[in-house]
Amino acid sequence: MYQVLSGMRVVEGAAFIAAPLCCQHLLQMGAEVIRFDMVGGGPDYRRWPRAPGDGASLYWEGLNKGKKSIALDLSRPEGRELALAIATAPGEGAGLFVTNYPVDGFLSHANLVKRRGDMITVRIMGWADGRNAVDYTVNSALGLPYITGPEKLGDDPVNHVLPAWDIAAGTYAAFALLAAERHRLRTGTGGEVRVPLGNVAMATLGHLGQIAEVSLSGRDRPRTGNDIFGAFGRDFLTSDGRRIMVAALTRRQWEALIRVLGIEEEVKRLEWELNVDLAGDEGLRFAHRDRLNPLVAEAIGRRRFDDLARAFEGTAVCWGPYNTTKEAVGAAGLISEDNVMFSLIEHGEGRSYLTPGAAAEMPGLPRQPAGRAPRLGEHTDEVLAEVLRLPQHEIARLHDEGVVRSAEEG
Repeated sequence: MYQVLSGMRVVEGAAFIAAPLCCQHLLQMGAEVIRFDMVGGGPDYRRWPRAPGDGASLYWEGLNKGKKSIALDLSRPEGRELALAIATAPGEGAGLFVTNYPVDGFLSHANLVKRRGDMITVRIMGWADGRNAVDYTVNSALGLPYITGPEKLGDDPVNHVLPAWDIAAGTYAAFALLAAERHRLRTGTGGEVRVPLGNVAMATLGHLGQIAEVSLSGRDRPRTGNDIFGAFGRDFLTSDGRRIMVAALTRRQWEALIRVLGIEEEVKRLEWELNVDLAGDEGLRFAHRDRLNPLVAEAIGRRRFDDLARAFEGTAVCWGPYNTTKEAVGAAGLISEDNVMFSLIEHGEGRSYLTPGAAAEMPGLPRQPAGRAPRLGEHTDEVLAEVLRLPQHEIARLHDEGVVRSAEEG
């Protein structure tokens, strides 16, 4: 964590990935994040993956580490009133709310701005017209499962295991909140920012040229399996059965690869035969992959993994091993305490595991480890007292009547 957003208070009323991830990014840069959940937990409180034993959601812990947790009975008017009051509480760096609640619900921007005129609301949505959607339905609607996977699958779709549009929307929402907050600093005016997953996905396809590609060609992109579209790159097998990924997007990477593998002469003969310059045009390396892949596969297949690793070291070759996630956390050493992004943290329920802090590196600024995941409702009394300035007897009444709940109450 860094403290560049110190003094900013963001209130989160949300579930699933995009909105909680948005607030996690802000928290990692120093913002205080207060998350309210339904008493007993919201719809994402028990999502997989779960911890062995008690079955607690590691997903929930991961997205909400470092946040302050307050549990409210949002089915009751008084619970909803508290949520509105917390979101709109005074403070120069406050009045910032991130949610995926419906546009016209009790947490509508219109309701919030009645209480605080400079309110900023960032609302994650499915589609811009209000229709429900999640990452996987957006992805399927835009055709990407039909160009993922090997050609032999024909018309069978392949869903991606990574919820890319949730991740992109959450990251974009953090950027959008900071842009809106900068606008408020300059003008004194807040507003609502709506971030539909569908818009993020469609805009991204446009930025990457895929909308233009289909519009101008009149046809869908074909499946290319593990080959990188438009460049040279795919998986190869070493003589001792290790699989590696090799990519050569630039001239420097390509020339280093064929030099280290000792196939420069074979490539020159192929260039002469085809009358092309494979080093100068990555698209040609893709177009002639059926001739190049066997050359590279044979050269890699003659060597052991460790020998190749030593040969590639210090060169411009772009490559990496295929690891399972277990191997990445274990033997490969990528995810370890040697990596400054990770710390061994004991979380709210007593489990300790490697936990990431901020993904960005900010040389010259002090870096702190990630915060621990809270227990549900752990900060209920603190938030009511410090943010809403409620006296202790009023907080006790709210507990007695079941409007709020602390972690100790279960």
